[in-house]
Amino acid sequence: MMSARSNALAQTAGSQVLEGLVQRRQKPDPATYVGRGKVDELREIVQATGADTVICDGELSPAQLRTLEDRVGVKVVDRTALILDIFAQHAKSVEGKAQVELAQLNYLKQRLRGWGGNLSRQVGGRASAGVGIGGRGPGETKIETDRRRINHRISILRKKLREMESTRAIKRADRQRHRVPSVAIVGYTNAGKSSLLNRLTDAGVLVEDALFATLDPTTRRTTTVDGRVYTLTDTVGFVRHLPTDLVEAFRSTLEETVDADLLLHVVDGSDADPIGQIDAVHKVLAEIGATDRPEQLVINKIDRADPDLLAIVIHQYPDAVTVSARTGEGIDDLRAAVEQRLPIPQTEVAALLPWDRGDLVDRVHREAEMISIEHQTEGTMIVARAYPDLAAQLAPYSRAERQPR
Repeated sequence: MMSARSNALAQTAGSQVLEGLVQRRQKPDPATYVGRGKVDELREIVQATGADTVICDGELSPAQLRTLEDRVGVKVVDRTALILDIFAQHAKSVEGKAQVELAQLNYLKQRLRGWGGNLSRQVGGRASAGVGIGGRGPGETKIETDRRRINHRISILRKKLREMESTRAIKRADRQRHRVPSVAIVGYTNAGKSSLLNRLTDAGVLVEDALFATLDPTTRRTTTVDGRVYTLTDTVGFVRHLPTDLVEAFRSTLEETVDADLLLHVVDGSDADPIGQIDAVHKVLAEIGATDRPEQLVINKIDRADPDLLAIVIHQYPDAVTVSARTGEGIDDLRAAVEQRLPIPQTEVAALLPWDRGDLVDRVHREAEMISIEHQTEGTMIVARAYPDLAAQLAPYSRAERQPR
């Protein structure tokens, strides 16, 4: 019931994988997800290996979860629960923990009735209707009570996340007001996004060879060769069939991606299916409404990539930049590609700024493209290309506003 990728997910969660089963069907069995014969085979393997958990590479309904557990006799975990567990292990910030808890509660709420059925085994023997003693009447009330408590907690978490998002929105609006271009690093989990951020900015972000090592977005400022400031944000890694609850819970974090001026889409060049990674990331970007963002594909880990497979990817994506965040190969080419694709100020101005307006000189350095600067007796003479709002503030000191070249 596990693919190689789910095997990696299970190991990241701290599990020891004893055996794997694969079944190909046109559609899942409505009762057990896999067919009856495969369930029997699964039960035999569980008994032979002494496994205490079965992980299913798919999303199980509450009924499927309950039926599978009844038939194999051990705990059954689906793909969503597995990813949620990994997220819970890696969340470090207050916001990250709140987002994970929100996703877990949404998942739990949908499966209360299923788990209630499973728990009935712990309260006594089977009654005539197949319900465990203690699983009727008040048991249903208990489920409803739990559901109300979960809904109340969800409401509190959503309020907290809205408050945190308002703080993030203020910072984002400040960057936009001052026209600081933003670049968001996106990609499949463990593609090397954090390593790339460290290479480009000396950010010192934790780097682990593990799935979903980064949950909390990290934003760092850096500068172009000509001195313009822009931001780079490391985001949570994507994965195939990313659970809807996770996309919803992390929507505020992912808004950094939606609002970015450029997406650095990082692909693990050493992966067995890098094109599949690209497709999976594009699907998640579509879910969060970021398909219209300019995108620069970056093929990472080329020092470990299979040359033939790498050639196929480059042939299909000729504009991709190939790098190794570990060795530094290609990083300069990537910097140049990013700087070339950042938005460029269009209004060219020439202004003599008094000595007491050093703040404007600083803004020109940070937000505009400086063409020339000369220190004169009356002040600082600058010629630069600026965005309209900065150009308007420079207008009172303009000596000869010029047309764009």
